[in-house]
Amino acid sequence: MITGTGTYALDQAGEEPEIVSTRWGDALVSRADATDGVEVLHISRHEVGHQRLANHVRHQANIAALRDLGADCVIGVTVCGAVARSVPLGSLVVFDDLHFLVNRLADGSLCTFYDAPGDPMRGHWIYEGPFSEDVRRVLLDACVAAGLPARDGGVYGHVDGPRFNTRAEIRSLAMAGVTAVSQTAGPETVLAGEAELPYALVGYATDYANGVKEEATPVEELLRLIGESSQTFASVLAGTLALLPGRELQPPGVIYRFEG
Repeated sequence: MITGTGTYALDQAGEEPEIVSTRWGDALVSRADATDGVEVLHISRHEVGHQRLANHVRHQANIAALRDLGADCVIGVTVCGAVARSVPLGSLVVFDDLHFLVNRLADGSLCTFYDAPGDPMRGHWIYEGPFSEDVRRVLLDACVAAGLPARDGGVYGHVDGPRFNTRAEIRSLAMAGVTAVSQTAGPETVLAGEAELPYALVGYATDYANGVKEEATPVEELLRLIGESSQTFASVLAGTLALLPGRELQPPGVIYRFEG
């Protein structure tokens, strides 16, 4: 599980994070045993105290660490700004598509694990949808079970932080069909796909993006909803863990490789 702003620890994660070293740097991973014998690996994108802004998140290290530790799937949660006027604040969206045209990390490098010519694992990730439909179904069932029905489907728009977006930028995203935006899950989605990890993303709308409504969402309301998102995500994640055992989870698409 990868959590973001407002959720820096899981209730069942009692251990201190361990450092997991990868070729792309270190990741901080907490381990815990949940019900039904499910082992949970948890990464806080921003770390406790929000040490890392969106442009400091170590996406490659985080996904590589989860892959190397044997994760069966990855569930990401994010607070987000609603671009679609039909999304109520305080509601959930289980995304089924991605808008991440630049496909770059915060340092300007391409968002990929395939950064070395001749790497035997190099290939093209080919898919119809970027999120695992199997994991999406589990998330949606967990939302209903928790009494928190979520929007089934929506386009996640990745935007560069740490600043928020202008009205003009949000208008262009709305024209592309984006449902909600945040600053971290684009790279996560792509890297999980390359790592062949079934990945799904659930968002919690904390504000309307710039220009979506006639009046801007007050900062105080944004902060209040960020605070409330933690308990909402905790309920959804607990329900998801209860439904995961016995499920066959497949990553989306295939990796077309040139060797092996």
